[in-house]
Amino acid sequence: MPSFVITEKCDGCKGQEKTACMYICPHDLMTLDTERMKAHNQEPEQCWECYNCVKICPQQAIEVRAYADFAPLGASVIPLRGTDTIMWTVKFRNGTLKRFKFPINMRPDGITDPYAGMPEANFDDIKKPGFFNFAID
Repeated sequence: MPSFVITEKCDGCKGQEKTACMYICPHDLMTLDTERMKAHNQEPEQCWECYNCVKICPQQAIEVRAYADFAPLGASVIPLRGTDTIMWTVKFRNGTLKRFKFPINMRPDGITDPYAGMPEANFDDIKKPGFFNFAID
């Protein structure tokens, strides 16, 4: 389900040139209506459902309706971002609440090397049985 902005909560990140959701969206879908100073998802059908905009919004004004297998019929998933953690609250339709707390990555951008300690890629292996990929000519 694509993200949507609760306009009553959105303050357009207090009139900054670029909102937090615009900054974080990997598909550049979030935009700011400068007349109303409210953010919105300009192409909902293109949303990757990555929850980045939901997690970063300082006003908790963005939500993504969860799929029924994750949060069944009427349940909601709400993040609350702290300075060093995110608390996810899952509210089930029977009123039960479950909370999960996770640390936030506090490393500066560009410092993480996801391939550190991994062997160099061997592209000849792609053609071996057991690997799946498109044919390389």
